[in-house]
Amino acid sequence: MKKIQVLRNKFKKYDIDGYIVPKNDDYFTEYSKINRLKIISNFSGSAGLAIILKKKNYLFIDGRYTIQSQLESGKNFKIINFEKLNDCEIFKNLKLGIDPKLFTHKQIKKYFLKYNKIKLINENLIDQIERKKENNSSLFFSLSKKIVGESLSSKLNKISNYLKKNKSDFIFVSAPENVAWILNIRGSDGPNSPIPNCRLIISKSKKILLISKIRKCKKILRYKVVKLNQIIDIDEFPKKILNLKGKNFIIDENSCSIYFEDIIKTKFKILKKKDPIYFLKSIKNKTEINNMKIAHEIDGAALTKFIFWIKNINKKKITEVDAQNKLEKFRRMNKNFLYPSFDTIAGSGKNGAIVHYRANKKNCKIIENKDIFLCDSGGQYKYGTTDVTRTICFSKPSQYIKNIFTYVLKGHIAVATTDLNKYNIGKKIDLRARRYLKQNNLDYAHGTGHGVGFFLNVHEGPQSISKINRVKIKEGMILSNEPGYYKKNKFGIRIENLVYVKKSKNKIFFENLTLAPIEKDLINFKLLNSLEKNYLFKYHLNVYSKISPYLNTVEKKWLASFI
Repeated sequence: MKKIQVLRNKFKKYDIDGYIVPKNDDYFTEYSKINRLKIISNFSGSAGLAIILKKKNYLFIDGRYTIQSQLESGKNFKIINFEKLNDCEIFKNLKLGIDPKLFTHKQIKKYFLKYNKIKLINENLIDQIERKKENNSSLFFSLSKKIVGESLSSKLNKISNYLKKNKSDFIFVSAPENVAWILNIRGSDGPNSPIPNCRLIISKSKKILLISKIRKCKKILRYKVVKLNQIIDIDEFPKKILNLKGKNFIIDENSCSIYFEDIIKTKFKILKKKDPIYFLKSIKNKTEINNMKIAHEIDGAALTKFIFWIKNINKKKITEVDAQNKLEKFRRMNKNFLYPSFDTIAGSGKNGAIVHYRANKKNCKIIENKDIFLCDSGGQYKYGTTDVTRTICFSKPSQYIKNIFTYVLKGHIAVATTDLNKYNIGKKIDLRARRYLKQNNLDYAHGTGHGVGFFLNVHEGPQSISKINRVKIKEGMILSNEPGYYKKNKFGIRIENLVYVKKSKNKIFFENLTLAPIEKDLINFKLLNSLEKNYLFKYHLNVYSKISPYLNTVEKKWLASFI
């Protein structure tokens, strides 16, 4: 509450009635080392927005964080679902301050201009209260064509053709993950993703200008990814942009901040379009898919060892933190593991019902024998990104829980076996995932699946499996398949595999990447039909054939029991 008061004390100086604090950083990345929203609200979820007024505070979140937000921020903030921000009259006729580097014009127009005045403040008020310095010592590094499967020149040709088709001279690539893809570089600027914090300008003649701190580019200069005269120091950007010759600039309205858009439009005509790199990046080539398969085999071995370990030490009392640390230890046994692809969700009993729960030493629970344990985790490997959820039990579960787990499993199998020639958009596939839960008046408040990057962000678009996504599913896309169910204060269930879209004989279908056993002790086999039983048999046979070489004799025998 002290930090909130310090912020309010600044309102008079800046002539504002309130201040808006988003979750994203200046690069609009999901996972950032700078989390201003947590500083002011204590909310640690991956999506949210706070509005601090002179006497009241509001926190907007989505369905994943309903319970978590109340626990972390309920004392000082009124919690409201994000959907209500569109028509929110709470802030009518107020002058709200924002940092223009953290918002797009599209966001402000959609959420705030209807009822309020917005004041741009070119310094961040949260940074004045508590500032975390960006680590500028970590260097960007390049990936060879052997790893990524496509050269920089090939990718630049695609962008050049796009610019010519859209009669534009330049595109401003504001999302660092898209810069990473096109230049075949990575960095260490994100806590869970190999993100290089930088931006890029590409001309229709395929010339590039990288906007970054020059000292971060030492390695990629050495490997001639870029030349020194192709780098603009971020502090020099406002001046340098005026030297470019041309008329039109394409910007992505979802990731280009007000700050950068306003600079560009001082000289150029702005064309607002979705950055085409999002779609190009979503289609993985054969090299990327093969590298992802290797990463998932290694990851599956670690997770399988962990599941065997935790199911066989249940007489010894361990905490959720002990469990997540042990899982990371198994992953670290492989030299290609770098770090988790997101903070592990290890929730037992009632904590499993908190969709994006984070255990720490202060709040964690001892895992009881009667608990249902939900573990959602992933890794960044050289070279691949994983994300997998398993729900585990340690004693005989009730018929009620077994039935719900089986409805979730049936939905999971329905997604995995989708005829993608018929159900070719995420919206249609999402219905298949929820079908068996809905038949029993049950549902879950999150999407069924998200796109996944290649050695990049664990969450990426434009594809997803959700109630609203209409992007066509294409060969080479990678998605998660993760239906679930959550009973408040009781338990949580989720089954998640990553899948990729494979093509054979002019048909496209999902193929599993994730290799780890699904908890058989939670399945009511009477609720499965013969096709579902056959799917489960084949899946576990494949897991055993790929994972058993990594296991000891006892682990192998246990894994064989799933077949």
